[in-house]
Amino acid sequence: MHRSLLRRIAALAPVLALPLFVQACTDSANQMPQGNASNAVAADGGNPIAVNNDLAGATPMKDRVAVIGLLNKRNGLTQDLKMKPGEALRVGNAIVRLRACETAAPWEEMQETGAFVQLDVRAPKEEKWLRVFSGWLFRERPDRNVVQHPVYDVWVKSCTMTWPDTGPDTVKAGAKSSANAASASGPGPADNSADSSASETSESASPSNN
Repeated sequence: MHRSLLRRIAALAPVLALPLFVQACTDSANQMPQGNASNAVAADGGNPIAVNNDLAGATPMKDRVAVIGLLNKRNGLTQDLKMKPGEALRVGNAIVRLRACETAAPWEEMQETGAFVQLDVRAPKEEKWLRVFSGWLFRERPDRNVVQHPVYDVWVKSCTMTWPDTGPDTVKAGAKSSANAASASGPGPADNSADSSASETSESASPSNN
């Protein structure tokens, strides 16, 4: 069986190790957009993270599309944020960054959808951003499927990507059945008749004792 989604993600741990908190940002990108308290606007997302897939045909990380759910508990507003790895969207005092996303290959036993998400929250009184979460979320795991913040909840809803139809150890059913059938079958009628003709010729060539 091809290595699991968790093994591919575990290989990224050293690359994804980031400080929990970020320093105050002073550039214009971090100023509060006028009239965008609830609408998502683009923010600096950083670079997507490359996952080393063994198989040709898997969607490159930069071309995958994830949907991340965001809940503002203060106003009860829920939004679906559609983005690619390396992109970020800002909604009010929250910035959601997507660094990577992946779904399990169809031949893997455990089917999971995961995304590496970072959540930065702006403290209005302190005028600085805090990194409150940076890590993987898994849609199918109750203990790791949502970021629970006093104001914002974030969770992964989907990751759109494709895998090749077969894995590196896959044997097509049709080819395997044909091979088994060929090895299990005995000599055909033509072979039997040839053996019979040879036997009759040998008997007729032998001298008679009479």
